[in-house]
Amino acid sequence: MKKERLALLIGIICISIFPILVKLKLTPGVISAFYRMAFSLVLLLPYVLITRQFKIPKIKTVLLALLCGVIFGSDVAVWNIAIQESTATQASLLTNLSPVWVGILALCFLKDKPKVNFWIGTVIAVFGMVMLVGFTVFQNLDFDLAFSFGVLSGVFYAFYMLISKEVLKSMNVLTFMSLSLMASSVYLAGVSYALDEPFYGFSNAGWLVLLLQAVLCQLLAWILISYATQHMRATRVSVSLLGQGILASFLAWLFIGEAISFQMVIGGVILLMGIRITFYDKPVFGNLFVKKQEVL
Repeated sequence: MKKERLALLIGIICISIFPILVKLKLTPGVISAFYRMAFSLVLLLPYVLITRQFKIPKIKTVLLALLCGVIFGSDVAVWNIAIQESTATQASLLTNLSPVWVGILALCFLKDKPKVNFWIGTVIAVFGMVMLVGFTVFQNLDFDLAFSFGVLSGVFYAFYMLISKEVLKSMNVLTFMSLSLMASSVYLAGVSYALDEPFYGFSNAGWLVLLLQAVLCQLLAWILISYATQHMRATRVSVSLLGQGILASFLAWLFIGEAISFQMVIGGVILLMGIRITFYDKPVFGNLFVKKQEVL
């Protein structure tokens, strides 16, 4: 397995733990997002400065990195709210609609256009995701605040993925992470204050969960995913992250008792098939056609 794919796999595992920690509801959603970023910055910045890996590129690139921080902070904040107001499974899967938005935005703005297999895999993966959530939600248009925030999280992440892909072409991962975390921390502190969410008074378990979010779900996960993003297509990384929804669903069932039906299992299998198709370089149906012609 190539290093970038291994990094992506470990990053996905770390992210999958996050919805379970948020669902415990030991801290409010937005302030939880703030401490995830702030603790990560406190832990990362000294290392980056001491090792002299903090290298400032052009001002335009710096501004884009800061913009990534604001967008990612918004993503985590609305995702936290979606998790706490619904289920870890539903929120995780809805935010993973991001490949659809990534593909559309890449088609409009990037030279590296999505390949045919990306669209085939995405359609299959999204169908699997709909099975996981349940057809009735879409049939009845039962879109409450948690549902809307789950989808909005995916939109925010799509913008983050595409912008960060461009930024990382001219900035190392640790510098990008530092600048992004600075922007996220300041931005989320302001939002938390405006919403009158408490900055202290949590239980020991609450502080421990906040620290785990920072170390595992932010620092380790996103250093690895940013590394993978540098060396892989943004569309491919985003679709691979759909696997996080499957793992998060399993962990939610295992640790907090969220129900998993047979339909959800089938949907998960279909989703994973869609992800796998995006990794093929040659057209899937083209290969099948060629093989059929050879047989004839």
